[in-house]
Amino acid sequence: MTIQQVLLLLLLWMWLPHPCHTEMLFRRTPDLRPKTFGGRASGNDGKAIHRQKRGWMWNQFFLLEEYTGSDYQYVGKLHSDQDKGDGSLKYILSGDGAGTLFIIDEKTGDIHATRRIDREEKAFYTLRAQAINRRTLRPVEPESEFVIKIHDINDNEPTFPEEIYTASVPEMSVVGTSVVQVTATDADDPSYGNSARIIYSILQGQPYFSVEPETGIIRTALPNMNRENREQYQVVIQAKDMGGQMGGLSGTTTVNITLTDVNDNPPRFPQSTIHLRIPESSPVGTAIGSVKATDADTGKNAEVEYRIIDGDGTDMFDIVTQKDTQEGIITVRKPLDYETRRLYTLKVEAENTHVDPRFYYLGPFKDTTIVKISVEDVDEPPVFSRSSYLFEVHEDIELGTIIGTVMARDPDSASSPIRFSLDRHTDLDRIFNIHSGNGSIYTSKPLDREISQWHNLSVIAAEINNPKDTTRVPVYVRILDVNDNAPQFAVFYDTFVCENARAGQLIQTISAVDKDDPLGGQKFFFSLAAVNPNFTVQDNEDNTARILTRRNGFSRHEISTYLLPVVISDNDYPIQSSTGTLTIRVCACDSRGNMQSCSAEALLLPAGLSTGALVAILLCIIILLVIVVLFAALKRQRKKEPLILSKEDIRDNIVSYNDEGGGEEDTQAFDIGTLRNPAAIEDKKLRRDIIPETLFVPRRTPSAPDNTDVRDFINQRLKEHDTDPSAPPYDSLATYAYEGNDSIAESLSSLESGTTEGDQNYDYLREWGPRFNKLAEMYGGGESDKDTS
Repeated sequence: MTIQQVLLLLLLWMWLPHPCHTEMLFRRTPDLRPKTFGGRASGNDGKAIHRQKRGWMWNQFFLLEEYTGSDYQYVGKLHSDQDKGDGSLKYILSGDGAGTLFIIDEKTGDIHATRRIDREEKAFYTLRAQAINRRTLRPVEPESEFVIKIHDINDNEPTFPEEIYTASVPEMSVVGTSVVQVTATDADDPSYGNSARIIYSILQGQPYFSVEPETGIIRTALPNMNRENREQYQVVIQAKDMGGQMGGLSGTTTVNITLTDVNDNPPRFPQSTIHLRIPESSPVGTAIGSVKATDADTGKNAEVEYRIIDGDGTDMFDIVTQKDTQEGIITVRKPLDYETRRLYTLKVEAENTHVDPRFYYLGPFKDTTIVKISVEDVDEPPVFSRSSYLFEVHEDIELGTIIGTVMARDPDSASSPIRFSLDRHTDLDRIFNIHSGNGSIYTSKPLDREISQWHNLSVIAAEINNPKDTTRVPVYVRILDVNDNAPQFAVFYDTFVCENARAGQLIQTISAVDKDDPLGGQKFFFSLAAVNPNFTVQDNEDNTARILTRRNGFSRHEISTYLLPVVISDNDYPIQSSTGTLTIRVCACDSRGNMQSCSAEALLLPAGLSTGALVAILLCIIILLVIVVLFAALKRQRKKEPLILSKEDIRDNIVSYNDEGGGEEDTQAFDIGTLRNPAAIEDKKLRRDIIPETLFVPRRTPSAPDNTDVRDFINQRLKEHDTDPSAPPYDSLATYAYEGNDSIAESLSSLESGTTEGDQNYDYLREWGPRFNKLAEMYGGGESDKDTS
């Protein structure tokens, strides 16, 4: 048999479903060439095929995966030429899985797999075989390496990486537009059979979509799919191996497809005519109402721009597009007047801002509607003829002079009369007043520009029939200047002249100010009220003047101060002037004209003390003050003498506490309950300020009956304390709420003077004058009445 025939038989055997059986023969060669091996394979007829002296090496076994038999799976057989069948040789297996996954019969060389093998875990195993002498343990053949390759079976279904896919495609897309591609994988061997050849098909989603069998690309299958009709689609794709043939394994996935919006719908107004109403008093910018065109598209494809394209109110109204609501807001552009026009008609257009050129054939992407606006009549407030008024008036006008008139009217057809008034918050001083009927403003107090140059008034106009509707207008009153103020010195001048001054010497430069503000500016003239032999005034003609001396030498002993009256006048009409007096002191100066002393008494004083002497005197005074303060503080902190000066009996001593009782609120001074309830009195306590010589046992006084008079109780207690040497001295006993009547001096009150039997004469009260007549009548009359009774 030729080598080609052997190879053909082997290939036929590989495609058979039963496992293969292969033997490897080891033989020796006499030369030094590499070892050659022979092989023997068992065919379908069970006859062995012998090959001798081949020049190639058989080093690969094939094994099907996922063996399900109960016995070990037979892999192949190793056989050496030196094996005589007497059991003298021993076969050894090493490498991947040797001894665990693969075992060899050391006598026969049969190789078995001990468990089921999964090709997806490992596709081939590399092992090494060797035959050794069982007695000497020496190899009889060199070690040979071979491979056990795992043949694949279709035991894995195709799988998708995602269970659910999400995709989108624009609506109105043409047929065949690609949506998304899904790809499944198969763990089987793609190089062996059709186990890993995948075919895609669509199980759900027809007739809207289709899938390419080989690539898994999903495409649109219907034209003009409209999102407005249906937006969501669910497509189920199946991936099947074995080329899609029957018996192949399959897997599925779900694809959620969304139709995205395109601008294929124009805006449409739901109504052809819209009616709106607005009061005529609505200010400019007021929103009247809104119009809205519906668009079946979404997002930017539904954006609409509104505009007024025609009508008789295009100059009276505006329309603004509200982006968030896609509404057109109509607003007032100019003031409305019911009496002028009551109805306006507008033509409003709505147009898409993003138009897709592909869908121009669907028609114009805009729509129009008619908006009719009715103006409603309201009772409008008065309207002034001007938005503001400006009046100018001189400050010297007489009281009651009219400075201006404001005018207002009722814009309504009824034309109600108008009443004018001033807002007194703008005229707190009540300088102005207004005629309520004709709006004439006149003065009620004198005006003074120097106090206030401007007056900002607010005039209120109200309808007589409806006083609540008012209108205000600002009125600005400017007070014009009149020359009614005389000029005065600009500042207070402290002027002096040196004793050694010469004639014509400058001693002071003066200037003036004026509260008035003439149109031509200020101009002042300076002069002396009378001729002065000592000083003169020289006008500089620039609103300043110089004071000059007229003689040589001045003496402080003769005159220490000069008074110089200066007349200042302006050049406005009427001319105003005033006289200011300069006080000029005579002072001693040095050779440079610097003032040294201006007091005449300073010449009589001796040489002054030095600065060091003055500082020393000041320190002495401060030290004396500190000593006095310390002495007073020490005196206050000195301890008081003790109350008890000796251990002698203090009952004969008089102790002054200089304390004043607390009155009725002093609940700590005395318990009045003791007098009211003698039975509740506590045991007597010993005095704490002395040590008694003999310790007397306190006696408990029997309680008096409840109806015992307070006087009897006090007398009883007095007797007990008089006989008790341990009790406080009698002079310190204080009684409350009772006044005795056994005093030798009797009562000093005049309330009981009428009950005394002694004769008293009050006639001397009449001699004291009329102021005491009433007392004399009271006391004198009482005696006469008593006698007559």
